[in-house]
Amino acid sequence: MMSNDRYTYRVTWSEEDNEYVGVCIEFPSLSWLAGEPEGALQGIRQVVAEAVADMEASGEIVPEPISVRRYSGRFIVRIPPELHRRLVLEATEAGISLNRLASDKLSRIEV
Repeated sequence: MMSNDRYTYRVTWSEEDNEYVGVCIEFPSLSWLAGEPEGALQGIRQVVAEAVADMEASGEIVPEPISVRRYSGRFIVRIPPELHRRLVLEATEAGISLNRLASDKLSRIEV
């Protein structure tokens, strides 16, 4: 295993495989199946460690962990004009900016 592993892992049940699947967000093509969640996590961490070692050995750029990336807090999204109009009306009626309305709505979404 890597000594300084800061990657983002998830373990979920796979009904199709009838096992737990471990994945790493920064390496979407990798996964590991196991009968127990702990095994899936341990397996995917080992696969990622091997992938990172291989990439480093061949001079490839290794993905930066999401946990250490810096974010500006700004992103641009395109929406249909009618939705834009409805959101502006809703924000105006609430006495807040469109940005604040969008931020409030996004903060209520479960990820």
